[in-house]
Amino acid sequence: MDKLLALKALVETVRSGGFSAAGRSLGMATSSVTRLVSGLEAELQSVLLNRSTRQVSVTEAGRAYFERAVAILEALEEADAAVCDGGSQARGRLNVSVPVEFGRRIIAPHLGRLFERHPELDLNLRLSDEVIDLLGERVDVAVRLGSAVLSEDVVSLRVGEFRRWLVASPDYLARSLPVSEPQSLLAHDCLRFDFGAPGQRWQFSAAGEVEQVAVRGPLQSNNGDVLREAALAGQGIALLADWLVQDDVAAGRLIRLLDQHEVAPGSMSGAISVLYLPNQRGSRRVAAFVAFLRELLEG
Repeated sequence: MDKLLALKALVETVRSGGFSAAGRSLGMATSSVTRLVSGLEAELQSVLLNRSTRQVSVTEAGRAYFERAVAILEALEEADAAVCDGGSQARGRLNVSVPVEFGRRIIAPHLGRLFERHPELDLNLRLSDEVIDLLGERVDVAVRLGSAVLSEDVVSLRVGEFRRWLVASPDYLARSLPVSEPQSLLAHDCLRFDFGAPGQRWQFSAAGEVEQVAVRGPLQSNNGDVLREAALAGQGIALLADWLVQDDVAAGRLIRLLDQHEVAPGSMSGAISVLYLPNQRGSRRVAAFVAFLRELLEG
């Protein structure tokens, strides 16, 4: 029995909830997956999985073995990546976390360029608007929009910047009070990005003057495109990244407001940063992705 392949079969069966799904994921016949797991159980003289006609569940012994098997496979993957990273080319697995819409709109359309230059790179692109724990989530590179958390445990590299625009639909503006100054927003429905705080102040800067407005509204979301869609539907005024709404503004679907001001949620900056752990310094895979992202942001 191929022990390594058997470990992979067990892990995938637990993760996918069945032998058939595991077989599809591994590119193997269901019977082969079943045989590998049964071989493990015979060798260990312990039942790892409970079988029924409808589902597969993990025994107590199976859960403990599964967790150790995952650790073994991840350690092997890291060892492979470390060796691959020592050559002259960027090779091997690279786990990257990026904000959802930034990944879809800015990165995804240009991935062909990255793979053309680095054909041996194996990219796992995770889209999430949540703050990722690089070590806990086993992420090699995280892209952050706004002020990145400074820590000795994480390397933060600024690779670009963006602006936030205050936007609303023509329909909403036609039936609402004018927005002539920041304080005007107190009379408006504001669509807010969820940063995890109950209240939110938008900060306006112009001619050296800084002003903050405690905004309120019917919608808060941790996804920028949800707020964009709500703004397009006339639900209120949104504060969104320029790269997300510039096409809508150009087409007249959204109107930019108070464009003489720099606007931000609180004191958050407009930085685009990449974060990675100190042990990734010198990594050719990380360097290849950072160079690719810099090139995209420079236009």
